[in-house]
Amino acid sequence: MHYRDCSCGALRAKDVGRLITLSGWVASRRDHGGVIFIDLRDRDGITQVVFHPEQNAQAAATAHTLRSEDVICVHGKIVARLAGTENEALPTGSLELVASTLEVINRSQVPPFPMEERIGNEDLRLTYRYLDLRRPEMTANLRLRHRVTKIIRDMLDQEGFWEVETPILCNSTPEGARDFLVPARLSPGKFYALPQAPQQYKQLLMVGGVDRYFQIARCFRDEDLRADRQPEFTQVDLEASFISEEDIFSLIEKIFQKILLETRAVEIKTPFLRMTYHEAMNRYGSDKPDTRFKMELSDVSTIFTQTEFKVFAHALDHGGVIKALNAKGFASITSGQIETLTDVAKSAGAKGLAFIKVENGEWKSPIVKFFTDAQKAALAKQMNMEEGDLILFGADCFETACMALGRVRLKVAELQKIFIDHDQLAFLWVVDFPLLAYSEEENKWNAVHHPFTRPKDEDAELLLSGQLAEIRAQAYDIVLNGVEIGGGSMRIHESELQARIFGALGIDENVQKELFGHLLKAFEYGAPPHGGIALGLDRLISLLAQEESIREVIAFPKNNRGMELMTGSPSHVDEKDLRVLSIATRSKQS
Repeated sequence: MHYRDCSCGALRAKDVGRLITLSGWVASRRDHGGVIFIDLRDRDGITQVVFHPEQNAQAAATAHTLRSEDVICVHGKIVARLAGTENEALPTGSLELVASTLEVINRSQVPPFPMEERIGNEDLRLTYRYLDLRRPEMTANLRLRHRVTKIIRDMLDQEGFWEVETPILCNSTPEGARDFLVPARLSPGKFYALPQAPQQYKQLLMVGGVDRYFQIARCFRDEDLRADRQPEFTQVDLEASFISEEDIFSLIEKIFQKILLETRAVEIKTPFLRMTYHEAMNRYGSDKPDTRFKMELSDVSTIFTQTEFKVFAHALDHGGVIKALNAKGFASITSGQIETLTDVAKSAGAKGLAFIKVENGEWKSPIVKFFTDAQKAALAKQMNMEEGDLILFGADCFETACMALGRVRLKVAELQKIFIDHDQLAFLWVVDFPLLAYSEEENKWNAVHHPFTRPKDEDAELLLSGQLAEIRAQAYDIVLNGVEIGGGSMRIHESELQARIFGALGIDENVQKELFGHLLKAFEYGAPPHGGIALGLDRLISLLAQEESIREVIAFPKNNRGMELMTGSPSHVDEKDLRVLSIATRSKQS
């Protein structure tokens, strides 16, 4: 059977007069005095189909029984719509198909939700994802994802990169998040891990002389979920030998220029703005700052070097800072909103949130009584305090004070409904991250990016002297509109330096040999200098599609509880299958 000559969204005025066969889903049916109108939909769009009883009574009678999501095939002539009946919202809105034949291919039950709109019950949508995917918004998102992926593939091919697949079943190594483990039936008691990223393999490809590698890589992390995080996700992974940071910056900027030009007809300027990690934290309280609006943090520590306010004094006495931000015109904030902002600050480790309201020419706050006139004058000048302003303070160590106010800054913007142009594309490179960060909870040093990141050459001596907090990394993140969409670094390619970094992370020689012996050994056979970056494809597409959640740009995502509701994954496994894998389950104690 011949199903179609073109898609439902492909017809244009030039097709008027043609005899056409179309197939698709019934989006809607309307009965206008016996004349039946059907909106026929497929992934490319909608064409209006008309059934006239006087031309084909049987087809019109069958059309009268059609319901939403029935699959049909129609044949007829393309004609121009009558003047005044055009639908300018559709590319096919100036024409219609006058049907001469109709075949019902498959009937549909009544859908569990309206197909023409996005409902709020996400779990219901994910349970019937095969229906949800038919909606034009989802179709557009998947089309955008395909186009962006193809642009990236084509550009990297032009730049001499080879697409190479790396193993999905690999060793479990301490690289950050918790691994997903897979039992190895042929090696009882042993497990594979699903890769959090192809990090070691792509470095070994560089040792192997591949020179320029990329992969649209599936990655897996067993961590708590949120709007921009899934247990399985996709990243554009690339690595190159004999390359510098500047080479990587230039390449990625060219890729984004091409993506925006071809998907949104927008020209973006390069080079992108660059900012050190310290500057980003100092000014915005975030290592992925949203620079589309101002409201920057200010360091007011010097104003309060001699202060009677114990919270400020304690922070300064312990080497901390006092940061402040001015929420212009927000003195009308309610007590409930103050509590919300305080909770936000506490979520970043702050002990509280001090504030001053400027109302009716007065400073209203319980902390003002501790300030001298000189301190008030200096604060008013530095913070540009005016009637109606709200000043918020963070006093702690540098990272905590900045991070707390950084989160408060974003919440204030939300509460104030500060206008942010969502069509604006604020790209930013954040560079010079710390190489290591000390965890009080774990009582050890951890890698800020990952343990294969190269320290800046001028800071290498600090590793020998034990000044670990001062070492900067040759690492970089790319940020778009306050969202980190990629990160990378220059890598360590010397066995001795890599072993030294492992040692600083508390990984002793025996564990190094067990977990990373293959990498350390490979570096002894002429490893080239190399570096790379990984772009989060899901996050990038969600930003381009202006979606709040990456679940909207993934065909079959998990919900926020890690469940794939359509197929019921994860599910229980039969005990006999577990025994084959040498696994015994332990029931929960009541």
